[in-house]
Amino acid sequence: MHATPAAAPPPDALPDAPPSPPDPERHWLATVYQRGVPQLTVRAVISGMLIGAVMCLSNLYVVLKTGWSLGVTVTACILAFALFRALRSVGLTRGEFSMLENNAMGSVASAAGYMTGGGNMAAIPALLVLTGTRPDSGWMFAWFAVIAALGVFAAIPIKRQLINIEALPFPTGTATAETIRSMHGAHGEGDKARLLGWTGLIGAVVAFLRDAKAPWMPFNFPKSAHLPFGWRGHSAADWTMSLDGSLILVGAGALMGFRTGWSLLLGAIVTYGVIAPSMVERGVIAAAKYKDIVQWTLWPGAAVLLASGLLSFAFQWKSVARSFSGLIAVMRPGRGPATDDPLADIECPSWWFPAGFALLGPVMVFLMSHLFGIPWWAGVVALPLALVMGVVAARVTGETDVTPTKALGPVTQVVYGGLVPGNIAANIMGANVTGGVGLHAADLLIDLKSGYLLGANPRQQLFAQFFGVIAGAAVVVPAFNLLVPTADIIGSAEFPAPAVQVWAGVSKALTSGIAGIDITARIAILAGLTLGIFLTLAERYAPPKARAFIPTASGLGIALVVPGANAIAMFIGALLAELVRRRRPDLAERATVPVASGIIAGESLMGIVVAILVALGVLSK
Repeated sequence: MHATPAAAPPPDALPDAPPSPPDPERHWLATVYQRGVPQLTVRAVISGMLIGAVMCLSNLYVVLKTGWSLGVTVTACILAFALFRALRSVGLTRGEFSMLENNAMGSVASAAGYMTGGGNMAAIPALLVLTGTRPDSGWMFAWFAVIAALGVFAAIPIKRQLINIEALPFPTGTATAETIRSMHGAHGEGDKARLLGWTGLIGAVVAFLRDAKAPWMPFNFPKSAHLPFGWRGHSAADWTMSLDGSLILVGAGALMGFRTGWSLLLGAIVTYGVIAPSMVERGVIAAAKYKDIVQWTLWPGAAVLLASGLLSFAFQWKSVARSFSGLIAVMRPGRGPATDDPLADIECPSWWFPAGFALLGPVMVFLMSHLFGIPWWAGVVALPLALVMGVVAARVTGETDVTPTKALGPVTQVVYGGLVPGNIAANIMGANVTGGVGLHAADLLIDLKSGYLLGANPRQQLFAQFFGVIAGAAVVVPAFNLLVPTADIIGSAEFPAPAVQVWAGVSKALTSGIAGIDITARIAILAGLTLGIFLTLAERYAPPKARAFIPTASGLGIALVVPGANAIAMFIGALLAELVRRRRPDLAERATVPVASGIIAGESLMGIVVAILVALGVLSK
């Protein structure tokens, strides 16, 4: 059978044009935006500053222990949900703590909690180790706050393009929105909050019974348990291989994943079972002690991390290229929003970006010159470099969920190594500026992504970020001074601070010259660079099933600069999480993050409380 042909249209009739795609911003405004709903309330700001300060303290402790910065926003939102539900149940607060209030609170908390990232807790300690320089507390507060504020302003010109128009995934922001939505829905996930609270209590009790010493305490948990064997004439403990009594490391391992966990264990076995004993026997390493071993192993460790970070960053060249093209488009005259901009009242005005840099840029240059003796012209160079790095970091984070501060910092160190040769302070603190701006720009955009999905007001989220910046800078400075009273704490078994050692090593090599490094260390650097490149290429091109058997560059690199006991503990955490994931995937999805985060928060905060009590003379060391 043949279909009957349709009647031809009259000569003057035109075929229907395909419907034009809806304007994504107008569509969002009409269907998602929650107009008039309270968001940046007083209680959201205060709770965000308090929770963010707590998370900042926790992250500081964990960064000095492991080199990892842990997620803040999801944990903060769970804590706030539990806090306000408890307060409402006893009549201390009225009205439901809404989704958008929790989202605004998360913006405050994340800005505060991430004050330890972006090189802040790598650059300042590295400078202290290499030069003995430590700025006064007030100047340190200004330094951290100005860097973070510049990052906030750097996010303004690219927010609408990356989130509203291109709808980049920003996976952490998306996950945060889903978590907030599920908790505040009809069937709120109160079990996550309970798990977080109970495991936090367990972590705090373990830390107190282990670290607090006083005549009235009947006993203490051991800080470690020795393994009953040894090699090359030394005990396993001499080679740093023991069972650590810290639950923080177990929790961190649970969050980092099994592949990184077993990579850490493999790296520790090779480092302390093969490399270090060989170097001790040859007299290259003075003794079988962590302090002596790490002074040599940091070179190949830094090389592995540097090569992997830079090559991974290079593979994201398309994102980088799009970042530059987007930045050029923003800067081009006549590209501002139209006068009928539907979001003019809720988006940040485009002029805030140049105004922010014009206001804070000279302050940043002054701080670089006054605090660290960096020539003013080198400080000026840092501003456009920081802006470019912020734009790049934001797009890469949006597409991959990985903020490439480990690559951006060394890139800046190389730039300053050429611009101001021999100037250690310029090399380290210039990288701190670009890394910090990049991190805080990416952090704000992650929060803005969750807000966009929930229908929040982006301008209010930007204000929330500034509140968090103030809280984080105010907390991290005295806490750092308390935990690190002298430079010799850095690189000790208590605070290995691997990120600090990597930054210090790169800076020393760039400013002092590679010729000043022992020949065996130079060979180790070459081997580390080769290994980092090989592992990154294998990660990218190996068949998916084979990748599970390829160690991660981050795991092997970190294993070279932390005690073996740390690697063992993190492997145990990763193994436990993996066993639960395989046997009870539903339980793993529900419990891994709150249990691990609770343990980490509880123990790290109690560690800081014990340090305060020791400083006050209430407890003894």
